[in-house]
This record gives sequence, C-alpha cells and structure tokens, in this order.
Amino acid sequence: MATQTEQQRKATAQKAAATRRRNAAKRSQSARKAAATRAQAELSTAAAVQAQAERAVLIPVGAALVARDTLVEVAKPYVEGRESAEKELGKLQKRVSVNLRKFERRGNTARNRALREVKRTRTRFERELRQRRGKAVRTVKGVRKDAERQVKVTGREAQRQAEVLAQRVGALA
Repeated sequence: MATQTEQQRKATAQKAAATRRRNAAKRSQSARKAAATRAQAELSTAAAVQAQAERAVLIPVGAALVARDTLVEVAKPYVEGRESAEKELGKLQKRVSVNLRKFERRGNTARNRALREVKRTRTRFERELRQRRGKAVRTVKGVRKDAERQVKVTGREAQRQAEVLAQRVGALA
C-alpha cells in the first residue's frame, strides 16, 4: 500500500467531512419534513373531527329551518285572508276530485281485467271438460261395441257347443 502525503490526507479528510455534513443535512431535512407531515396529519385529523362535529350540529338546525319554511309556506294562503283561503281550498277540492276519478278509473280497469281473466279461465276449463267428456263417450262406445261383439261371438260359440253336445248325446243313446 502506498503511503499518502500530508496534503492527500487533508484532502481526503475534507472530502469525508463534506460528505458527513451533506448526509447530516439530508437527515435533518428529512426529519423536518417528517415532522411537518405528522403535524399536517394531526391537523387533518383534528379538522375532520371538527367537521363531523359541525355536521352533527348543522344537520338538525337545517332540517328544523326547512320544516319551519315549509310550514310557513303551507299556512300562508290561510293566514293572508278569506279569499286566499277559499282559493286554496278550491284547489285542494279540485285535486281531491281528480285523484278520486283517477282511483275510480284504476279500480274499474282492475275489475275488468279480473273479470276477463275469470272468463278466460272458465272458458278454458269448459273446453277441456268437453274434450274429456267426448273422449270418455268415445271410449265407452268402443268398449260397449267390443263387449256386444264378444257376447255375440260367445253366444254363437255356446250354441255350437250345445249342438255338438246334443249330437254326441244322441249318438250315445
């Protein structure tokens, strides 16, 4: 390893000292910035809490004022005088009669729809009943014809057997 001169050692030491100062300055600046961020966050949290507390107070106050304004507006025509009150009552009566007619029409429509549905269901049921009855009648006729045919065939067979039996008895005697 080569030995350094006095000047080289001083230069190296000065460089190292400058680097340490720069690093210390950076750390200090970083610490200041972190402290400022923490302080801002605490302020933001405090501001948020304050804003929520204000909302908790302002909302009911605003709702009460809106309710008061609405009440004043509703009562205004009745307080202003007889003519104004009569006019307002006329408007209300007209609105009530319009609504009643609307309800009547809607009820009438619902009734008619229900009656149509009942009639459709009844017609469908009657048609199905007629179809089943026709099918049953056809089945009964077919079974009756088969039974009559079978009775005829059985009767003829019994007659033939009786004749054969009579011949055999006659032959034995």
